[in-house]
Order: sequence, then C-alpha cells, then structure tokens
Amino acid sequence: MKIAIIGRGNVGTALAESLRRARHDISFGVLHPDPAMGDESTVARAAAGAEVVILAIPFAAVAEAARAAGGFAGKILIDATNPLGMIDGELGLTMGFQTSGAEQIAELAPAARVFKSFNQTGFENMAKPGVYATKPVMFVAGDDSAGKATVLSLVADAGFEPIDAGGLRAARLLEPLAMLWIELFRTQKLPLFVFSLHYRT
Repeated sequence: MKIAIIGRGNVGTALAESLRRARHDISFGVLHPDPAMGDESTVARAAAGAEVVILAIPFAAVAEAARAAGGFAGKILIDATNPLGMIDGELGLTMGFQTSGAEQIAELAPAARVFKSFNQTGFENMAKPGVYATKPVMFVAGDDSAGKATVLSLVADAGFEPIDAGGLRAARLLEPLAMLWIELFRTQKLPLFVFSLHYRT
C-alpha cells in the first residue's frame, strides 16, 4: 500500500521503519524536501500519490499541512498527533473531554476519512514493537467502517495488536491515554514500556 507520512521526525521515521518491514511503500511529505532524499517530497505531492496519509507532525502544524494538501480530500487520514502544550508550567493536553485533536482535524479536513491511532506510545516502541513478550496494543478510533478495516490492518502490520475503540469521538479518551504514557515515562523514570491486553480465560 502507498502510504504518505507527513513529517520526518522521530514518530514518522519510526512508523516508516515498521511499515516498511511489512513491505508498504512509504514516502514522506515535508515542508522543505531534500532533493537528496528520494522518498521525500512536498506535503501536497506526497499526499496526492498515497492511499493512506499519516500525520506525524506537531499538532500545531496540522492546519498548515491540511491547507497545503487540499484537506487530504478522499484520503484515509490517520492522526498520530497529540495536542500537547505547556499548562501551568507542565506538559499537558491543550484540550480535554469535550473535544479532541482528532475531531478538530476532521473539521479541517472534512473530505478525508479521519482516524486516531499511532499516538498512544513513544516513537521507540513504534519502531520496534516486536521486542516485547506481549504484543503492544494500539487503539483505533474513527467513523468510517471500510476505512477502519484498512487502518486496523496497518496497525497489525506495524506490529501492534489493533483494537477498535469506536467512533472518532473516542479520540477524547485515546489522547489522555497517550498523555498517561508520556507522564509515566517522563516523570516516573520508568524504562521503556507499552500497554498490552491480557484476556481472562
């Protein structure tokens, strides 16, 4: 599958590594493409040539990317961002349970099929989820059933256990889940860890 990752930071690079292992065709869309990088182009060009687009940029940069790519019209758009900012001197979410970053993105890109996923753990885990004894869980939220099947499949290809979390409104829960991971890793000095599911027998 042709996948455009918008942004080539830690998250975008890690997701590319995992998805390329599953033989997906990955390109990057960036603000200033490097001609020496054969897999890099503008946001608009990368998105135009892809079936699926993954947003792996700071949340504050999403509006500009959406404008550049014509709102990602017709694309499956996976929001891997989290709306982070400094609140009272501490890192936190800039919006809460009345809306979510993903729902705001859906308003910016009304002709795209927007999903929330790949936001709930650190980039190190996105690059190598297979190092854990139990497969890490990755939730997917979104309203389009056909597109969701594709996203769940990509999550599995990346090495995670995909779980359907419901409609896009569930992003209001998945973004705080990401914040929990960030806080535990940042403030409790835990070694790298993941969330996983264990089912009662």
